[in-house]
Amino acid sequence: MSAATTDRLPDAATRGEIPGASREPKALRFMKRLPVRILIAVLLVIEIYPLIWILLGSFKTQNEFLNEPFWSLPSSLDPVNYVDAFTTGNLGHYIQNSVIAVFPSLALTILLGVAAGFALQVMVWRGRSVVLLLFLAGVMVPGQMILLPLFTIYYQTGLTGTLWPLIITYTVGGLPLTVFMMATFFRAVPHEIFEAATLDGASIYRSFWSIGFPMVRNAIFTVGLVQFFFLWNDLLIALTFTNSSDLQTIQVGLLNFTGQYGAVQYGPTFAAICVNVFGTLIIYLFLNERVMKGLTAGSVKG
Repeated sequence: MSAATTDRLPDAATRGEIPGASREPKALRFMKRLPVRILIAVLLVIEIYPLIWILLGSFKTQNEFLNEPFWSLPSSLDPVNYVDAFTTGNLGHYIQNSVIAVFPSLALTILLGVAAGFALQVMVWRGRSVVLLLFLAGVMVPGQMILLPLFTIYYQTGLTGTLWPLIITYTVGGLPLTVFMMATFFRAVPHEIFEAATLDGASIYRSFWSIGFPMVRNAIFTVGLVQFFFLWNDLLIALTFTNSSDLQTIQVGLLNFTGQYGAVQYGPTFAAICVNVFGTLIIYLFLNERVMKGLTAGSVKG
């Protein structure tokens, strides 16, 4: 081995290179990963293209929808379709009804579900396993089976014609899954913390509000966001219990949106869909980090 070759060996070792090694392994690794990258790119196109198509469609005129190809771009970005959606289409009233029906029921579901999960997992009492199984049984009950009995009960009690049927049904329907998930998250919290608080003189209510509730706040964000999407995107329950246009939520309003104009007006319809879809998407992106923390919080114990 010559002196020049010997002098080059430390530099090559410092750079992490092996003298005489070819570049074929790197190209081979690239070729092995190429199908996965192509698959990811195809999935991104499948996911993103409909959103872009809906967004561009919300700026098209009726003439462009009827006479131009569906992949054509709008001639301008005039927001007149959004104005028509809120004025003629009454979209703002539909959103208001959804907010009134969803957020109170969501708050009740989270409060009752977290309290029930705390009682079933942290507190020790006879029969708690049976109660948890009863809550799990509620998850397996199809919602379609209880719509007719619930409608009869609401009619006999005089609750029809209001948003109370939606609030009550959303709250009760969301409790089984919420209780099960919160019990799972509380299982990951060390019980020694609550035992130490009890020895220090904390009551069960103080342990819940000051210790249990803050320690599962990321899980609460996760459960709350999951339930929010379930309730906000609900169509069946809202369609069953809203007997007038004044009570329709945004999903029911979008179902009958085209009827407001006497003909199918695609531009305002697409604009209303964009407000619904991108509004919920922004909420998810804003809370995405907390959701990821909440999903991993109950995976390990201790």
